[in-house]
Amino acid sequence: MVGRIPVMDVHPVVDNGRQPAKATLGEPFPVRATVFREGHDRLGAEVVATGPDGVRRPPLRMVEIAPGTDRYEAWVTPDLEGPWTFEVQGWSDPLATWLHDAPIKIRADVDVELMFTEGRLLLERVLKLEGADALDQREEALVRAAIEAASDTERPTEARLAVLEAPELVDLLHTHPLRELASVEGPFLAYADRPLALFGSWYEFFPRSEGANPDPETGTLRSGTFRTAAERLDAIAAMGFDVVYLPPVHPIGEVNRKGPNNMVYDGPGPVPADWAGSPWAIGSKDGGHDALHPDLGTFADFDAFVARANALGLEVAIDLALQAAPDHPWVTEHPEWFTTRADGTIAYAENPPKKYQDIYPINFDNDPRGISQEVLRIVRHWVSHGVRVFRVDNPHTKPLGFWEWLLAEVRATDPDVLFLSEAFTRPAMMHGLGAIGYHQSYTYFTWRTEKTEIEDYLLEVAHESDHLMRPNFFVNTPDILHAFLQYGGPAAFKIRAVLAAMGSPSWGVYSGYELFEHVAVRPGSEEYLDSEKYQLRPRDWAAAEREGRTLAPYLTTLNALRRAHPALQRLRNLTVHPTGDDHILCFSKTAGEDTVIVVLNLDPHATRETMVAIDPLALGLPEGTESYAVHDELSGSDWTWGRDNYVRLDPAQEPAHILTVRRPR
Repeated sequence: MVGRIPVMDVHPVVDNGRQPAKATLGEPFPVRATVFREGHDRLGAEVVATGPDGVRRPPLRMVEIAPGTDRYEAWVTPDLEGPWTFEVQGWSDPLATWLHDAPIKIRADVDVELMFTEGRLLLERVLKLEGADALDQREEALVRAAIEAASDTERPTEARLAVLEAPELVDLLHTHPLRELASVEGPFLAYADRPLALFGSWYEFFPRSEGANPDPETGTLRSGTFRTAAERLDAIAAMGFDVVYLPPVHPIGEVNRKGPNNMVYDGPGPVPADWAGSPWAIGSKDGGHDALHPDLGTFADFDAFVARANALGLEVAIDLALQAAPDHPWVTEHPEWFTTRADGTIAYAENPPKKYQDIYPINFDNDPRGISQEVLRIVRHWVSHGVRVFRVDNPHTKPLGFWEWLLAEVRATDPDVLFLSEAFTRPAMMHGLGAIGYHQSYTYFTWRTEKTEIEDYLLEVAHESDHLMRPNFFVNTPDILHAFLQYGGPAAFKIRAVLAAMGSPSWGVYSGYELFEHVAVRPGSEEYLDSEKYQLRPRDWAAAEREGRTLAPYLTTLNALRRAHPALQRLRNLTVHPTGDDHILCFSKTAGEDTVIVVLNLDPHATRETMVAIDPLALGLPEGTESYAVHDELSGSDWTWGRDNYVRLDPAQEPAHILTVRRPR
């Protein structure tokens, strides 16, 4: 039933209140509601949040987003991890009504003393406020002086009004309101995750390629191990990454095993030594999802890898890919977990025209309880080995209800475990996966390359879908080598790195990006030539560094800026600014006193110059500010900027300005 002071259309509310909205420890999130009433009397609105400790936080006064819209907003900042609730309260505000109406009537000589008397009576009620609303000594003295002015008929009318309209008193009455006819909507749910759920830099690499070396007798490459892969961790940490993501590290099937450039081995005889197979074709005689590929080493080796990563400040993420190779133990032990076709064979995975003959998808409808319990067992198995982050392969091909159950079960015992959704699919499914518990999501970022579509997408993930999903902007993946990188040269790699690292709190790169790897298997394809998905691909990092063929120093700079600036660690604080060129993008992020402005040339082939228009108020600068100092973190230059600013960006030199605003003290 609608309240006396109607409160409607509350945001964020996910799945009609059945699921919590996304929140993160320390990151403010907006609560909005439409609050209105009959007639002309004034009203107030507040948000009251309750933390996981059961303690109600002090009310946050909501402000009207735009005059006349009746749409109110306040920002809640979780100070504890865990489940939160919030209520929106609307109430009649007699003080605000009096402050609006009384001066008009008094100056019109209408009911002058009656208006002063009503004001006095309201102020006397303010003196009696208790609890969090109670006045301190200074505030009490201010109110008593106002009561005296309202009562003093010997003073001139304007002098009495001057006391009652003083900004200091008006502010006090705003923060210590009299609430009448209160209505409450809620409670509504939010869940505050640990900071890594929102902010982090990801680095993906295949451990089998690190330390791969030729067999001395045959010359065939031999797989690297966890021990050799651990030697790469120092360089990854030095670049400022937070998460090391490993594709599947399990045994790889031999039936229909894939080889170089996605060729299928169909015998006769054993699989050739150089046909490493796709790590996503999980399972063989050596075990399934709870086992390690024997070439990589033992669990002692894996545990040592995790321990080394943790010692360097890195978390290890592994792939949770719910599918099986034809020789996975599940196929013989639980054939009901798969789909049998009319000819009696098990259906392999397809995404026409792509065929995955080495993979059997799971059919969750045949034995949902059995499958669910097995997956939960597997997740907890890896959690016991120090894994607190999972990148989930193709979650959109599994039932949403299954994920809702699994993520809730894990959260109940291990609330710090995070899941990244790799679902390049329709928006409804992407948002649905986020709504039911996924902490982060891959996005359409990789395919947004034009200015207008980038602007629209930045605003979408920051302000429209932020309560449902947190974006992770990967610049490339083993599956996605966008044409922009294939043909844009080194400048394209810088452009996309700046856009991802500055535009999203979470971003990621797949190994080889820093070496400008850009050759596709064929024109029009997004697959890498000699893709690491099917074969070992060792890289000579030392030679690239000696010869200056690496973007690693640039990535290091971007990650250092992200760690140094709180504004870059948040999602919901992004503002797009207009420019006069279709290839120059500008946006800013502000958190408290920290503001970063990014100006980026999206054209990797040509110098661009234009004017950039920035309203200083949008940067959080005081009203009336016409100029301010900025420092370019990439070039080291200092400039004075204002409302209209000239920029010239040569991608062959540097495609971006990353400007920090130096606020006057």
